Amino acid sequence: MSVDAVMHTEFPAGYVIFFGTDGKVIMTPQSFEHSSTIKSMQIDSLSLGRHAKTASDVYIDFPADENSAPDFAILREDAQRQGKRYGFEDVLLIAEVVSVSSARKDYDDCTAKYGRYGIPVYVVVDPYAAEVVVHTQPTGSGYIAAHTHKYGSGKLPIELADGRTYTLDLDELPRPEADAR
Repeated sequence: MSVDAVMHTEFPAGYVIFFGTDGKVIMTPQSFEHSSTIKSMQIDSLSLGRHAKTASDVYIDFPADENSAPDFAILREDAQRQGKRYGFEDVLLIAEVVSVSSARKDYDDCTAKYGRYGIPVYVVVDPYAAEVVVHTQPTGSGYIAAHTHKYGSGKLPIELADGRTYTLDLDELPRPEADAR
């Protein structure tokens, strides 16, 4: 199924569509933890200003038809749309929230992809492991640096390439309820 065909297809409410690097299209329901984690990251982004360019589940153009709709992204303040979308060159930070079905994609596939395209900061937020992995220093195959931070360890300042700081509050990230795993 092509990206264009998927974009013009109506899927049931509450589902998220993933594009694997192997060409597979995966449709999975979005969990309460997933949604709440994205909301928490959005709230934390208010420190960048009410009108900071952030997006959740919005397509960003990447070369070679590898478009993505990351769970959360922070864009450069001077970012301009190219047609209907922003380009990967305008992205300062991408965060993906791990769900049970997306762990391999978020930890492996996305790390390689976002590093390959030079996204300055890639953050994996894992409610099930109660940790956040911050990847920096992109390379052609991933990232040079990866630092893991546990939930409940305070505020995590993340330096953005434009000199601003996004602070993720690790004490406020929601944890899955016992039966949600």
